[in-house]
Amino acid sequence: SGNYYNQGEIRKKELEQSCFLLGIPASDVTVVDHRDLPDNPAVEWDTQLLAAFVLKHIEANNINLVVTFDAGGVSGHANHISLYTALRWEPSKYTVVLKYLSFLCLGCHVLVLESVNLFRKYISILDVPVSCLLPRDALFILTEEETEQARRAMRCHRSQLLWFRHIYMLFSRYMVINSLRLL
Repeated sequence: SGNYYNQGEIRKKELEQSCFLLGIPASDVTVVDHRDLPDNPAVEWDTQLLAAFVLKHIEANNINLVVTFDAGGVSGHANHISLYTALRWEPSKYTVVLKYLSFLCLGCHVLVLESVNLFRKYISILDVPVSCLLPRDALFILTEEETEQARRAMRCHRSQLLWFRHIYMLFSRYMVINSLRLL
């Protein structure tokens, strides 16, 4: 629930506001609040538990595409990296999630957001030529309107808007361009 600074309830509301601005209704927002999956940038989540949550959600909502972080977690955040690890997890060794494997085989694709080095991360639109030349499976370049919509959505997360996130909103390539790979 985003309770790292004991702000779980505030951050849930901020997430709903942000999603609303992006056209995602609150009924489509699911917050997993589990004691073994704490919001903490230094804690790696349990792969099997997280995979079970994600796969159950995929099955229950008939999801055919998941977008997540890559092995770098964009910022090295352990929780972000755990999501990637869970989606790469091999359930064949564990019977607890075997029933979900057939659903994934029937067409749920996973795209992972490319983590880039610090220089590329903060050159904003100047990263477009580099990203166009490098291999990737999907490339999203936002229009000015879409970038402003993303900034408005980020501003909804007031409890997290520390000084460095303002810099992120101004200069990060991720506010303008995102390159993804199929898992």
